[in-house]
Amino acid sequence: MNRLETKPKLVMAEEAPSKPVTIYLAGDSTVSNYPNSLFPRSGWGQVLPTMLDKEVTIRNFAKRRRSSKSFIQEGRLNSILNSIQKGDYLFIQFGHNDEKVNYPNLYTNPDTTYKSYLKQYIVGARKKGAIPVLITPVQRMSFSSSGRALDTHGRYPAAMKALAKEENVPVIDLASKSKTLYQQLGAVKTKKLFLWLKAGEYPNYPQGVEDPTHFQEYGATQIAKLVIEGIEEQHLPIENHILPKYR
Repeated sequence: MNRLETKPKLVMAEEAPSKPVTIYLAGDSTVSNYPNSLFPRSGWGQVLPTMLDKEVTIRNFAKRRRSSKSFIQEGRLNSILNSIQKGDYLFIQFGHNDEKVNYPNLYTNPDTTYKSYLKQYIVGARKKGAIPVLITPVQRMSFSSSGRALDTHGRYPAAMKALAKEENVPVIDLASKSKTLYQQLGAVKTKKLFLWLKAGEYPNYPQGVEDPTHFQEYGATQIAKLVIEGIEEQHLPIENHILPKYR
């Protein structure tokens, strides 16, 4: 009598589900969120969530008029460290307000205290098993008379990159990337990135505004794309969560 042969049941391997992850943002006004009452003013951290999938949560702790020093002294870094979990990210962009030598509560020396304050973010994140990522400060809008985009942050970007090398921390050179973008666009088109508005163009700015530091929504989106580009260049695991249209 023939025995019936039974074939082993084919089990389809399922892809391991993605683990939810949170990116914490520590920074200044160029990173922070803004209310509708200030639209179209936006920080790049405000639009970054639109470029990542639903497994990623962005917690934007960036605040206007903060430096690497004042952010810590106000307890804002501690607030992040009390919540951050193993495998999360801490993105750190400071420099705009660290430069303000006439404001001792903000100022840091790029060769000394700037680096020592930034190191506190790195050490704190690593103690919690999180991944610190340094981001050099995005450039302000400034062009020479010949139309050349200028550096606007002195020694701060180089100091941050030096610290990244010393501490073996990923660094996204947003200062360089934004300068290149401005150069490609030219002085006139770069204004479209910034809160550089004509009178009556937006209800929230009836008199218009000419701000070479802060972005309108379109500009914040372009800067956020540069951050995404940096994530990919650094091959951070979070790159797997970038939406296809932004790859």
